[in-house]
Amino acid sequence: MIEKFKTGLLAFLVVLSLLQSYFLAYSFPSLGPIVSSEQDYVQTEKIGKEERVENLVFPEDIVLHLGEDKHTVLYPDTEFYKRILEKLRGREFKGFERNMVNVQDWSSIRKGELGLELRFGYGVPVELLQKIMKLDGDLVFLNDHIDRIWIYKVADRDEVRVYFFSSQSGIVYESIRADLTISDVQEYVGYGEYWAPYKTNDGELYLPMKPLEAVESVIKYETYSPEQMQKNLFFDPSSTRTIEDRSGTQIYTDGKRGMQVEQDGQWIKYTDPVAASSSKDQLSSNVYSAISFINQHGGWDGLHRFINPKESGVIEFRQYYQSLPIMSLPSFRFGLMELMLQQGNVTEYERSLMTISNGKADKRIRYLPGGEQLEQVLSSYHRRSEVEAVYPALRPSLTKEKEIRLTPVWAIRLKDGTSEILSPALPAGSLPPQNENTPANAASHSSAGTALSKDKEQQKAVQGG
Repeated sequence: MIEKFKTGLLAFLVVLSLLQSYFLAYSFPSLGPIVSSEQDYVQTEKIGKEERVENLVFPEDIVLHLGEDKHTVLYPDTEFYKRILEKLRGREFKGFERNMVNVQDWSSIRKGELGLELRFGYGVPVELLQKIMKLDGDLVFLNDHIDRIWIYKVADRDEVRVYFFSSQSGIVYESIRADLTISDVQEYVGYGEYWAPYKTNDGELYLPMKPLEAVESVIKYETYSPEQMQKNLFFDPSSTRTIEDRSGTQIYTDGKRGMQVEQDGQWIKYTDPVAASSSKDQLSSNVYSAISFINQHGGWDGLHRFINPKESGVIEFRQYYQSLPIMSLPSFRFGLMELMLQQGNVTEYERSLMTISNGKADKRIRYLPGGEQLEQVLSSYHRRSEVEAVYPALRPSLTKEKEIRLTPVWAIRLKDGTSEILSPALPAGSLPPQNENTPANAASHSSAGTALSKDKEQQKAVQGG
């Protein structure tokens, strides 16, 4: 009896040993961390939507050259602007040849040839441009930054030339194998026949020859709470403490990171110090890191455009409302997200906690000065020699009813990268008399309801012509 028991026990142990050998041979150990990281135990709350780089990189404006020194300007998110950009996304640009910027007489081309300029207002890494255009060049080109793209039709040779202007070295790159035809350029330029006429003296500043119709909007807003941002920005919100300085500013801190809540709870500044590095920052890598950071920590509200400021390591995303950029002013910061990065690590993050609601806006027609009136205002500006861009924008302010008012203005960008207001819009009743030969819809660049309907009428005119 005992022998049978021993035999059975031995057989059981042999089977058990075989099973253990099998599991050891055909199973894999977990290679993940045994101890959870800080990110693992705090779930980030989704507030705004996520974005991709291809939706955040686009030209500041598109200038159309109509020949005979006639020009017009298209602004983002208007119908013809979007149509041109979408068509160019499907074209291929190859065979880049490098030349000095004076390889062509650009003034003569601007005045006499049909063409268009995509102007970014700053240098965009080619690596980012490849997200919105099909570009294939050598390493020198791919590592450069481009601030404008000029496409034009050569009249006496019936050919299309395409140039990419470097922002850093006074160099241009010609794409000698561009997938564009003469009819493409003629189509793009044809949109300008139904748009407001502009004039330029230097090829940089384009001013409308007539007042531009614009829209002032008053709209409700919603606000992220500081507590929501605290949960989004700190790995362990339970470990943070809140202090208040003498000015009344609230500060959340966990001993290393800090978040200041300013402007009566409407603006935050988050800091996360990292060790200084002597390595050079890669702008394109920092842009990807900044977008990813915002996606995870607060998200996006509406349309934004990537801005490359003069200051190294700083990246900005400016908000647009109905085709015009919102100016963030010292007196009222809104419509801007600004980040400081070192080697892809976000060390500072500033943004508004206010977001425009989806409800209807109260809109009023306004007119931005044009012609001699605008030229006089610009010439009398005390820093005229420093102006590198004039553009329509929206000035934000708060109403007594706790709504946001977005007022059209002419804004200027100076050589140091700062922006200021040049001139406010005029009430509808103060519009100067129009030339009888100027079409009623030629003065409209507005993106609100009336202008959009005019834009559609112009589309039909183009299609019908």
